[in-house]
Amino acid sequence: MKKLKITAIIVISILTLIVILQNTASVETKLLLVTVTMSRALLLIMTFIMGFVTGLITSYVLKKSKKSGTDNNRESGRIK
Repeated sequence: MKKLKITAIIVISILTLIVILQNTASVETKLLLVTVTMSRALLLIMTFIMGFVTGLITSYVLKKSKKSGTDNNRESGRIK
């Protein structure tokens, strides 16, 4: 199982490197009110990071609300 994880990480890293190297052209992007010129690879990385952080925050909020909901059920004497 450990070899499978290492292999998967290596394959994903190589594919990510290929995508970055193929997307080095500059592109104009509007960020709120400002137009910024950056490479497509940087734009892809920024988009990935924003999605990852959004997923982490959503996961944290859902776990927190689920945990507090479980605590409320225990206090009232009902456990689902």
